[in-house]
Amino acid sequence: MRLAIWYAALFILSAGALTLFVYGLLARALEARDHQALETLLSRYAAQFQRAGLPGLRRVLEVDAAEGRNERLLIRVTDGTTAVVYSAEPPGWSDSDTLALERSRNGDSRWVRIPKTPDAVLEVGTVLFDNGVSLQVGRTSRARAEVLEYFRARAFEFGLVVAMIAIAGGVLINYAGLAPVRSLEATVRSIVETGRFDARVAATASRDPLDTLGGQINVMLSRIETLVNGMRGALDNVAHDLRTPLTRFRNVAEQALVSDDPAAMRDGLGRALEEADRVNATLNALIDISEAETGTMRLASEPVNLTTVVDEAMALHADEAEEKGIVLESSVPSSVVLTGDRTRLRQVLANLIENAVKYTNTGGRVTVTAEGAAGEVRVSVRDTGIGISETDAPHVWDRLYRADASRSVRGLGLGLSLVKAIVEAHGGRVELTSIPGKGSTFTVVLPTAAQ
Repeated sequence: MRLAIWYAALFILSAGALTLFVYGLLARALEARDHQALETLLSRYAAQFQRAGLPGLRRVLEVDAAEGRNERLLIRVTDGTTAVVYSAEPPGWSDSDTLALERSRNGDSRWVRIPKTPDAVLEVGTVLFDNGVSLQVGRTSRARAEVLEYFRARAFEFGLVVAMIAIAGGVLINYAGLAPVRSLEATVRSIVETGRFDARVAATASRDPLDTLGGQINVMLSRIETLVNGMRGALDNVAHDLRTPLTRFRNVAEQALVSDDPAAMRDGLGRALEEADRVNATLNALIDISEAETGTMRLASEPVNLTTVVDEAMALHADEAEEKGIVLESSVPSSVVLTGDRTRLRQVLANLIENAVKYTNTGGRVTVTAEGAAGEVRVSVRDTGIGISETDAPHVWDRLYRADASRSVRGLGLGLSLVKAIVEAHGGRVELTSIPGKGSTFTVVLPTAAQ
């Protein structure tokens, strides 16, 4: 409503200012027209006086009067003795007007104004000749006052129309201009009432500030929805995946409590610690995955030499590979450098190498290679393990998913999900090629510069 009132007030003030400006132009134009007409008569009569003298001037004045040309004009001609030799007076003329006219004859100005009524004056032009003869021609401003009075009356009516248009226009512009605000209010009310964050503000491609605000709010709602969905997914996964280890933890603790054998109690406490570590690892992995997927994971980006990171990741599983008789080797050029979080990238490679070693039989081989081209780096972890079937391949990146062939191997089912989440948080992608019984190749594609 305030916007509508301001708009209407500004519109009315502008229209009023324009009307006053036009009124002033009209008043000056009418006055200039009257003066021009009087100037023309003065010039005509003065020329006649110069040609035929005072008698000739009187003849012309009498002819004009007979023809009705000077019906509303004041015309006075005086000789050298100030005697009036010709006089034509307009309607409403009085003796006081004559005295004022006599005084104006001796003035210095060519034009004098003699008040007649509150809204009209007599404007008189005077011409003095060398022999003392004077010619005065005048006209009242009543005719143009009537025109201006008519203009003022119509201007009042025009002002009423302008006011109605301004109010209607203000209401219309207010309604149209605040449409994005109403859409925003409806969206927020929908979220408050339903608790769902999938509602969006209706936005167009315009550059209107309110529309831009709606677009930014949509982006914010998308991020909130992603965070909420991530939290719900993490809670669901925690509830699902922690039920079994917590049950085992309780069973182990109960067995230790009812046992009188110190060795059995010590063994029970050891297994309880293992289950506690497993629960802790599951929680940390789920939190990391949720943070990476929702965009809240903090990445300490810095230039990273890939050779160093690969060596550190391989060192974590070198002993396990040696125990299984698996050859663990790498072929990474020392010149390959990218920008990313060193710790997270090491975590990605460590998980991939751990999986490769875990699912490769004794005497197998795990190879890490890398190459850089076209602004990206491709890091591949290739093994000669059991491979992954076509049915399972699309799902290995899902949380807690474990293929039938891997269920006999201890694990959380979160390693590859974490790898995918961290890589995508760096602006990269993951790829998988596998042949059952011959091995798998996991490829991480990362941009050389931070995204």
